Amino acid sequence: MGIFGWLRGEQKAADPETLASPAPTSQDIEAALVKAERMVVEGHAPTPVLARVLRIITVVRAIVPRLGNLGLDSQDAYTVVATATDYLPESVAGYLALPRDWADTRPVANGKSSLLLLVDQLDLLSLTISRMYDATNRMDAAALVAQGAFLESKFGGKVTPARMDAPVQQSKNPLDL
Repeated sequence: MGIFGWLRGEQKAADPETLASPAPTSQDIEAALVKAERMVVEGHAPTPVLARVLRIITVVRAIVPRLGNLGLDSQDAYTVVATATDYLPESVAGYLALPRDWADTRPVANGKSSLLLLVDQLDLLSLTISRMYDATNRMDAAALVAQGAFLESKFGGKVTPARMDAPVQQSKNPLDL
């Protein structure tokens, strides 16, 4: 489109390649988690790696149905999605691409082997994703507290425990329960 087309208000159709891809759905996130799990199992990753990856996957799966609680445009929601679809698979794939004996024994950075570097990365992801899980739960807990405060102000005072009409006599025998 030329300058005259622009002045006349003509609009060029959007090029599909320049449009941003849609946000991942919960199905996309689950597929990425299944892929990451399959990678560590089929790649015969060491037990410390497998345990950490499975922990991250478990927590992400617990968060995904509640991503809306974090806000659609929140940094926390983005972190959860990116962990599942990008950060976790990239870290694991980089490690699994290396020959096992070399990756587990040869120092590559700061005196650490690729295995130890991966474990550090997975620990960081696990800590971060656990914080996101806590954030989603705190929001629900705060809503529960707010509802309780509303009910207390609406209906006045604290709830008194229910009592039976005829109180039961307490036994004076110390052997009775």
